[in-house]
Amino acid sequence: MLAVHLVAFFFSKLQEDPTKKVDRFLYAMRLHDDQLKDISARFQAEIKKGLSSESNAAAAVKMLPTHVRSTPDGSEKGQFLALDLGGSKFKVLQVKVREGMGIRKGGVEMEEKTYPIPKELLTGRGTELLDHVSESLKDFMHEKKISMDKKHPLAFTFSFPCEQSSLDQGLLLNWSKKYRVRGLQGKDVVQVLRDAIDRTGGMDVEVLAMVNDTVATMMTCGFDDNYCDVGLIIGTGTNACYMEGLRHIDLVEGDEGRMCVNTEWGAFGDDGALDDFITEFDRDVDAASSNPGKQIFEKMVSGMYLGEIVRLVVLKMAKLGLLFDGHVSDALRTKGKITTANVAAMEEYKNGLKNTKNLLMDLDLTPSKDDCIAVQHVSIIVSFRSSNLVAAGLAAILTRIRQNRNLRTLRITVGVDGTVYKTHPQYPKRLHKVVRRLLPECHVRFVLSDSGSSKGAALVSAVAQRLASRRRQVDETLCPFRLSREQLQLVKARMRAGLEAGLKTKGPSAIKMLPSFVYHTPDGTEHGKYLALDLGGTNFRAMLVNFKKGLQQNARLYHKIYTIPLEIMQGTGEELFDHLAQCVSDFLDYMGMKNAHLPAGFTFSFPCEQTAIDTGTLVSWTKGFKATDCEGHDVVEMLREAIKRRNEFDLDIVAVVNDTVGTMMSCAYEDPQCEIGLIAGTGTNVCYMEELKNIEKTEQTTGRVKREEGTPKGEEDKQGDGSEGEKKEIQKMCINTEWGGLGDDGSLDDIITPYDVEVNQNSVNPGRQRFEKLTSGMYLGEIVRQVLLDLTRGGLLFRGHVTEALKTAGIFETKYLSQIESDRLALLQVRCILQQLGLDSNCDDSIIVKEVCGAVSRRAAQLCGAGMAAVVDKIRENRGLDHLNITVGVDGALYKLHPHFSGIMHQTVNELAPQCNVNFLLSEDGSGKGAALITAVGCRLRQELNNK
Repeated sequence: MLAVHLVAFFFSKLQEDPTKKVDRFLYAMRLHDDQLKDISARFQAEIKKGLSSESNAAAAVKMLPTHVRSTPDGSEKGQFLALDLGGSKFKVLQVKVREGMGIRKGGVEMEEKTYPIPKELLTGRGTELLDHVSESLKDFMHEKKISMDKKHPLAFTFSFPCEQSSLDQGLLLNWSKKYRVRGLQGKDVVQVLRDAIDRTGGMDVEVLAMVNDTVATMMTCGFDDNYCDVGLIIGTGTNACYMEGLRHIDLVEGDEGRMCVNTEWGAFGDDGALDDFITEFDRDVDAASSNPGKQIFEKMVSGMYLGEIVRLVVLKMAKLGLLFDGHVSDALRTKGKITTANVAAMEEYKNGLKNTKNLLMDLDLTPSKDDCIAVQHVSIIVSFRSSNLVAAGLAAILTRIRQNRNLRTLRITVGVDGTVYKTHPQYPKRLHKVVRRLLPECHVRFVLSDSGSSKGAALVSAVAQRLASRRRQVDETLCPFRLSREQLQLVKARMRAGLEAGLKTKGPSAIKMLPSFVYHTPDGTEHGKYLALDLGGTNFRAMLVNFKKGLQQNARLYHKIYTIPLEIMQGTGEELFDHLAQCVSDFLDYMGMKNAHLPAGFTFSFPCEQTAIDTGTLVSWTKGFKATDCEGHDVVEMLREAIKRRNEFDLDIVAVVNDTVGTMMSCAYEDPQCEIGLIAGTGTNVCYMEELKNIEKTEQTTGRVKREEGTPKGEEDKQGDGSEGEKKEIQKMCINTEWGGLGDDGSLDDIITPYDVEVNQNSVNPGRQRFEKLTSGMYLGEIVRQVLLDLTRGGLLFRGHVTEALKTAGIFETKYLSQIESDRLALLQVRCILQQLGLDSNCDDSIIVKEVCGAVSRRAAQLCGAGMAAVVDKIRENRGLDHLNITVGVDGALYKLHPHFSGIMHQTVNELAPQCNVNFLLSEDGSGKGAALITAVGCRLRQELNNK
């Protein structure tokens, strides 16, 4: 009794203001922004839980993958049948999708017919329900004179929770919306439909896709708005879907691209996450429902329950004497007497109070004006709470999308459908306002779906057809880059034949097999200071390398870089070498060693023909050099002459080497088993230690093969008489293969693609260095550009728009391959790289670009691996071994920086040379340290010779 008096006293002060009375009574339903942000954060946590394979089983929000991987881009086309099953009636449709052309947007035309579902089928057997659906489909096809002989693609909108493992398969998890059909739960609904169509007979129909109404809504709006990546239903039930990054969806294999996730957010709160926001009225609604404890969020916000919540609030207030002078009618006590349509009518702008009064009178009540105002306000609070909760859930989804894309601001469109959103006069405006208030950093547009659940399913099928067609064409384009094991074995055999041919004195050979006159790798005793000079591009490096002996051999390196001006690069040879001498002079001054008579090694990374360790005749300039009077001349002699002209210092130039040999020597200092050098960078090359007896072409060097490293010209005879005893000491020589020339004789024509032909024809040396043009950093980016250009012209990329950037040779640098193929790089960052190149891409474009880069770089790595397999097998057979352990010293940006090149190359070597255990060791400054080591080895051997 005391409680009744207290309640009466509590409200006695507020009799004059009915809205305040209701506000106080329903304070728990009036959610402020901090509470909404809290709910939003809880829903974000539920999203993560549902996406994780570890926690999905226990998650209330199931986050079901739909296998819809793309939204429409306007190029979809075709004619589809569609079924839409999700309420008390279902629809059969014929949907024609017209492709957008030029400035004309694509369009959708529909013919439809609605069929009733007899009530007994809603609680009958599943086969009976789908037999009825199938027979209705056949009736529709007869009525619309659709050919029964022709095969028709069918899209199926099925608005119940399903677990999908593919677009055309779905296991029913549970029924909702008054459906209690037996025998379908846990079964593949698509297969049951197919069986029903077969039983009906007389139709040739292929079910391409099954989607729920939320996904269909997003797809429908996405056809007209490319920013639409979210679908929202607020009707009899409620749900949301959105495009999630595949890498975040544990339940689906793969991490490239996006997939639409059906959140099934109606179950938010089933695990108690919303208990502190649930009122006694929500608990009463839940207890009286057909699924107590399930779909808690849906029961707080959806059209099936809003009217009932209002009824329960009004009933409680009437019982407490706060309405209708305490009078309670039987109608007010009856479940379902206030509907969501009544709620919408009560909140109409002009007629709301009038509609409220009529409703209450229909419930056998005699309301006063204040009663009408109070009941209308109850309706406003209940529906406002619904829009607030939906806004909080939507804010969680949009925040996740923005964070996934690493954006400060997000522009996005939400496609919306559902009777509450469509018919409630205030609901959309309230929802939009709260979403924008919670997310000021997001520019959100809401688009009302037109026939979303029906049209959207057809669009899903149209998108699936477009993607499947594009997939086939992209696969056909990239197929020639995907080399089989048999093809790689052939490349290995051809490389081996080329190596053998290059060692012979007679007959042409694409692989030059140039003797380097380096006979020994370091033995660890090298010590002292050596000068290394490196000319390989637009810069010239002078280095001082100090090798120290001890338990841990090590080298200290000091260097200075000098620019070669263009006028020097393209002037006279004398000017160029005078400039190099000036740089050396400056470096010796810098190091305070002008008076030291240092032994020096000269790394000269241009094609040279050597007849001794310290001679190198320039064959031709590359890399933009055009200095006159150099080709055909000994570059070591030209440098010596320049030093003499300067007359400031003296150098003992012991060796001229290329960077590949330097790389091998640099790694051999760390690992005595290193007898191969590999460059995989801007260019590509290999050198290795070959048995001297196999090098026939050295017989033409008139006995110079007997000359040890570092022996100056004219001192050959001082070494000894060339007896057999002395010759035995020299058993190997490093051969600079120049393997980039493989294929110059046509031996690789069967694996060369039209894109390789294009790159070759546009190069500075058409017909030469064919292997290098398939494998090196100078060309891989250009091959990718040619493929992208072809795909774009075919309408498979960038919406068929060929930009000037894409037509520009050299714009797609090989460094972009390394960046794009990085496992750590999300597709959004790939899009940023493409935008820097003037290529406006969507997610699907980015996937294909990444795939093209992968195909081109994988082939390059496999070809290098096949070539290396030929080299290591040759060394093994040279030595008559069943098994070879050997180390390869490697340098080059492609090998070092590309995320997958080295791994694929190693794997290929292992597969093609199983009798060899090949270790790869990264070189530390091969062109500098390696040249100094060759010099040190030469000096050591010269000293040993003098001591005999």
